[in-house]
Order: sequence, then structure tokens, then C-alpha cells
Amino acid sequence: MAVPAKLPPRSPNRGPQTNLDPEPHAGLYPFVLTEDQEHLRREIREFASREIAPYVSKWDESNEFPMAAVKKLGAMGLFGVIIPQAYGGAGLGYLDYVLAIEELSAVDGSIGLTVAAHNSLGTNHIFLAGNEAQKRRYIPRLAAGEWLAAWALTEPGSGSDASNARTTAVKKNGSYVLNGSKTFITNGRYAEVAVVIAVTDKSKGTHGLSAFVIEKGAKGFRAGKKENKLGLRASDTSELIFEDCVIPEENLLGVEGEGFIDAMRVLDGGRISIAALALGIGRGALDAALQYVKERRQFGKAIAEFQGIQWKLADMATELDAARLLTQRAAVLKDAGRKTTRESSMAKLFASEVAVKICDQAVQLFGGYGFIKDYPVEKFYRDVKLCTIGEGTSEIQRMVIAREILKVHPSRG
Repeated sequence: MAVPAKLPPRSPNRGPQTNLDPEPHAGLYPFVLTEDQEHLRREIREFASREIAPYVSKWDESNEFPMAAVKKLGAMGLFGVIIPQAYGGAGLGYLDYVLAIEELSAVDGSIGLTVAAHNSLGTNHIFLAGNEAQKRRYIPRLAAGEWLAAWALTEPGSGSDASNARTTAVKKNGSYVLNGSKTFITNGRYAEVAVVIAVTDKSKGTHGLSAFVIEKGAKGFRAGKKENKLGLRASDTSELIFEDCVIPEENLLGVEGEGFIDAMRVLDGGRISIAALALGIGRGALDAALQYVKERRQFGKAIAEFQGIQWKLADMATELDAARLLTQRAAVLKDAGRKTTRESSMAKLFASEVAVKICDQAVQLFGGYGFIKDYPVEKFYRDVKLCTIGEGTSEIQRMVIAREILKVHPSRG
């Protein structure tokens, strides 16, 4: 099949427009979308239906990374959604990005996660903290989808507690020598470029962490174990291992000792993308449930006619829309250049936990068939749990939100 057309750049005139189509979800977007955003949403939905949906079960069962589909998404411009056109990106905003991730994830969360980790973590860290030479060297190829990016913070003994990191980077003769390992790294096995957080001064805790950009093939750097996961099985999750890995001093991203600070800035955007991932998975489960209850007949009528079923669906749809409002609010504020630590964590926390509830209810509505792999809700149920864990667990999000609201009056809008 022909590769879809590249995403259009941001139009000079992006004033509000009414929704243009009667698609089932046209009314589920709390903010009025522009014509460009409607076009983006439709194009990605059509691509996902054509190029992803037929292969979801195969990729899931075989734990297969869908490289061909990933390359086509790169050709569309989806690997540089939030990167300015000056660096080869699409020049779109976080609201556009949220729409893209939701549409992909409503069909296959694995694809949504692959695109999200590349955009808002790996590539975005280079864009936010890199110098001009680093940006020019890496971002155009990443934005074009020629290269895939990974972002490596988590370690076997250091998840939520980044200060306990053990991977070290020791400066020596104009280079850094890295030793240690990273775990649960999305795109780890297939990434041509990885942003790695390592300890440069253990005595300073998180202020002794620094970020480095490392290319695939660097001596002493390799991918380790590929994880065999509960869900999102077509998304690669692997170890990264460093054994006397020598990299040039110019591979330091930002200022030595400020890697964790930059990582937190990156996560403000990353958590918006995980909220969008959760929205997509939850919406996919709700879609499947809506179709099923209209077709499934018990006691002489479609189960959609029973009030108990209708109330479940009403709650699912309402909570999904509430999650979408929080997510799009964070995206709009991000596009406005605002700090979104609180808003990003709220969106990520609420959307992920709501999506888990929606997927659980969808399985319940399917009854015994919800437990069978022939029906889609079984996979949505497995996939969605990662959203409450990745890029900061729900518990960490509550800590972040509490810290943010305690800085100011708690009812601040």
C-alpha cells in the first residue's frame, strides 16, 4: 500500500471551526477542533484502520515489533509532531499530539506508546536540553522517522527513586565512561539514539545526575533482555547495558548535574502523552462495548436496552470525557508555554485510572466473551494497566499534585 501523505504543517490561520464530520466521536472532544486538527484526526484514524488494525492480534501474540508500520508513521511525520519545522518536524502542538496518540492507541496502544516515547521523551529531551550542534545532529533524523529514540532513566533498583541510580558516568581524558544498566526502556532494542541519565556525582543525590545522548553501536553499549510483558506486547521494552562505554564529552546533554532537572521538564510533556495513551485505550474499549451491547441479545432483546447496562455506559463515557478535558487542558497550557507539572500529573493520574475502570467494565459487559482473545476488550484490559505505572506511578502523581497545590492556595484554577 502507498505510504500516507505527510502531515500538514500548522496553518497560519487556526481559528476555531465547527466539527466537520458526523463520526461517532465528533462530539467527544471538549474543545472545538480546528479544521487542521479534524484533518489530522481523520487521517490518523484512517491509517490506523488500514495499516494497524488487521495486524494487532498477530503482533500481540508474537510479541513482534511492527517496524514496517513504524516506518510508515515516520514518513507521515508522526515522529516529529511537536518538533519545530526548522529541525525537520511537523511544527504542531501538544493538542495535535494528544489527538494523534489517542487515535493510534484506540486501535493499538503498543503503537501509541512507541510514538509517545520517541516524541515526548527521547527526542524532546534532546530538543529541550541539547545545544544547537546536538539538535542539528540528531533531531532532523529523529523527526523524520529515520531514527527511533529511547529514553533511559529507570534501573533495576531505581524506579520512582531516581536518587538511587547506580549507572555511572566518569569523566576521563575528555570522555565519559559509562557503566551500569537501565531497565523497562521503551524502544530500547530498536532505538538508534538513546538519552541516558547517569550518576556523575553520587554525593549530590538527584543533583548529581547528568544526561547523555548515545548512539546505537557505541562500543560497550548494547541492548539486554527484551521483556515478555502482560500487555502492550508489540511495543519494545528492553534493558540497556553499559560496560566501559566511552562517549565523547560533547555527548553530555545540558549541564552536568542537571540531568534530573531536565528529566522532570521532559516528564511534564511525557505524562500528557501517557494520558492520551490511556484515553485511546479506554476509548477503544468503550467503542467495542457500545457495538457489542447493541448486538448481544438476552431475554429477547439487545442488552443495550437494559437500564443497568445503560448506566454503566453512561458512567464510562462521562469519565472518559472528563479525562479528555484534563488531558487537553494540559496540552493547551503546554502549547501556551506554561509550566504544566500539576496539570500533566492530574491528567495522567485521572486518565490512566479512569481508563483502567473503563476497560474493566468493558470486559464485564462482554461477559465470558470478554475473557476470550477473539474479542478486543481482553487486549485493551491487559494493555491499559501500564498507564498507571509508566512515567511515574499513580502514587507518584499524587505526591507531585499534592506538592504543587501546597505551594499555593489549593483551589487555584
